Order: sequence, then structure tokens, then C-alpha cells
Amino acid sequence: MRSFAVHPFLTGMALTFVVLLAGFVLSWLLAVRLGRYNVVDVMWGLGFVAVAVTTFFWSAGHGVDDWRRILTLVLVTVWGVRLSAYIGRRSIGKGEDPRYDAMLGDGPNKALRALGTVFLLQAVVSWFISLPVQAAMYVRSGWSWLAFAGLAVWAIGMFFETVGDAQLNAFRNDPANRGQIMDRGLWRYTRHPNYFGDATVWLGLYLLAAEHWVGALTIASPVLMAWFLSFKTGKPLLEKQMARTKPGYAEYIERTSGFFPLPPKKVPTA
Repeated sequence: MRSFAVHPFLTGMALTFVVLLAGFVLSWLLAVRLGRYNVVDVMWGLGFVAVAVTTFFWSAGHGVDDWRRILTLVLVTVWGVRLSAYIGRRSIGKGEDPRYDAMLGDGPNKALRALGTVFLLQAVVSWFISLPVQAAMYVRSGWSWLAFAGLAVWAIGMFFETVGDAQLNAFRNDPANRGQIMDRGLWRYTRHPNYFGDATVWLGLYLLAAEHWVGALTIASPVLMAWFLSFKTGKPLLEKQMARTKPGYAEYIERTSGFFPLPPKKVPTA
């Protein structure tokens, strides 16, 4: 496969796995010291940046497309650093995330349960999701329309994720909105513009890798990311909590798309 650097890709996959394991274990040690396991949420975005940086240097000198390597590194770094910084700022001065309290419970083995079921699990999941990023940096052929489509899709995802987070942050910081449901801006068209943006970002990164059939085989990675956000750790857990604590959220669910941006439905009044 002259158009793809196979051997460096395979050895690089092993290297990035070790890097992620080390990073998440270190973040677990920090979490134990702080007494807050939501540290892992900050590590999530930084873990992908670590993969991108490691792969960028490991793939050098193998006849690969340097512009694709640079673009992939920049896109992942911008996404990962922004996400981790946003989550980090949001958690300042706050305690543990209720999700982790409910997941881990109490007891003497809580730290070890957190290591296995939260930190190491997320290391494995993030490694699998990062496979398109890794594959993209070993493509030797030049750009086609797929690469430009990937950049455009990534930009759409970043717009929804960044603007959605900014709108929500501004809404929460306004005392006049206390107790109200955020249903303005992008949140008028989807209950989770940030999650939709996240999934779209990873679809764009996948398209950068799909130039070669080896990269195209990593399609399960963006699908898994979208599944987690839509059906597992993202949307369901958040909406379960919101339905308990926010009056009017059920009506918001009824009129607003759960994931893909769509015009709001007209809810008949009694």
C-alpha cells in the first residue's frame, strides 16, 4: 500500500495507546488527590490532543502528506484545548459531578472503581475514537474533495459546539434566567447543539482519513462518538437530571429536536 504508511501506523497505534493510558492514570492520581473524579472530563479533550501530537511526530519522515498531518494536528488541538478549557473553567469552585457520585457510590474501593470504570475505560474509548486522526496522518496521497469536505464539516461542528456553549454560559450567568429553560439561539433548534457539534467535528476528522481505504475503515469511531453523545453518557444522563430539576423541561423536549437542528414544533396548548 504505497499510498499509506502501514507499518508506522500500526506501531503508532500501540504508542498512542500507551500515551493515553499514562495520561488517564496521571489524571486519576490528580483526581484522587483533589477528591473529584470529574477531572476526567478535562482529560477527555486533552487526551485527543496528546494522540494528535504523538502521531504527528511519529508519522514524520514516512513520505506522508505533510499538509494533511498539519491540518489534522491543528483541528484536533483547537477542538480539544477549547473543550478542556471550557469544562475546566466551568468546574472551578464546584464539587463533584453528580453523575460520578451516582456511578461510583461510596466505600473504601471508590478510587479503584473510578480507575477502572471511568479513567481506564475512557482511555480505551478515546483511543478507539481517535483512530481516524491517527489514520489521517499516514495518508501519502494528495488532497481530494473529501479533505475539503472534512474541513467544512469540522467547521460546522465547531460552530455549533462553540456557539452553543457560549450561549449557554451567557444564559447561566444572567440572574434573570434563574430557574428558566435555555431555549434561545441554537438551543431553539436542538436541545444539545454542543453534542451535535461534537459529533459533527469527529465526522469531519473522519473524512480527512477516508481518503484511503484504511482510514475509511475507521468509520466505527465517529459512529461510536455519536452513539455515546446521543444514547449513552451525553444526552440521556443530562436530560434525566434536567427533567428532575427544571420545571418546563418536558415541554421543551416536546417541541425541540433532541439532536439534529430542526425548526421547533408547535405544541398545542390546552
